[in-house]
Amino acid sequence: MTETRPRAAYGRWRDLPTRWADNDIYGHINNAAYYGFFDTIVNCFLIEEAGLDIHTGAVIGLVVETGCNYFAPLAYPDRIEGGLRIAKIGRSSVRYEIALFKPGEAEAAAQGHFVHVYVDRETRRPLPLPDAMRAALEAVHA
Repeated sequence: MTETRPRAAYGRWRDLPTRWADNDIYGHINNAAYYGFFDTIVNCFLIEEAGLDIHTGAVIGLVVETGCNYFAPLAYPDRIEGGLRIAKIGRSSVRYEIALFKPGEAEAAAQGHFVHVYVDRETRRPLPLPDAMRAALEAVHA
């Protein structure tokens, strides 16, 4: 089992509500919903801080790898504190690591990652990270 990272390992934070539909029949957040939380945390950072234009930008990120470890249940109507760290920055790729915490808890309820490869919107061929995006990523790089 993967060890959880401390809160201090994460450089950016976002509060997220859970939704009634996130719970499954077992009374906790369904595992698939965690990936939606991860996507929200990463893409809010990219749009708000790294200048990613999701509608018309020439560069887009494609997810090529994901993973998640679950440590404690979350359930509606919990609020979630999501932490983001940038674990690796390559020429055209980035590995994001995300943790979800119950408010005030020291240990993560879940910890995951995904890797984006940035490509040309039209050709889908890898492109170097734009300078502004790279600068924003480096500011959060672990």
